[in-house]
Amino acid sequence: MTNSIAIVLGLLIVAGIAADLTLFEGQNLVFLGKKFYDLLQWMAFWR
Repeated sequence: MTNSIAIVLGLLIVAGIAADLTLFEGQNLVFLGKKFYDLLQWMAFWR
């Protein structure tokens, strides 16, 4: 991955978070955080 691709992906993630906080008051971030935690627990089981 080149630096320019990493910068674009980082900006897209930041823009998505900003849009979620602006439009939906961060409700989607809470949902994604819970699902990510579940994924980590599932992956830790298989480790």
